Amino acid sequence: MTEDHKVDATLRALLADVLGLGDERAAALTEDSGLFGELPEFDSMAVATVLTEMEDRLGILIDDDDVDGEIFETYGNLLRFAERKVQG
Repeated sequence: MTEDHKVDATLRALLADVLGLGDERAAALTEDSGLFGELPEFDSMAVATVLTEMEDRLGILIDDDDVDGEIFETYGNLLRFAERKVQG
């Protein structure tokens, strides 16, 4: 399994757990799937939890300066952000 695939699988599992999406809905997310403002489960409270879980599950540190609204617009944006953080 490639590092990018691990990040994708981890991120999908994380969203399934944190947002209560279930595995099927998380697996169905595409590059263009909207997150914040599109998924009712993905509200401002969920953002902090998602970031904390990303740090824990991916072994990364996310600074406040790293975070902007664009990251949460689509699944693809969130995935690319996570992959960049993992790669250092």
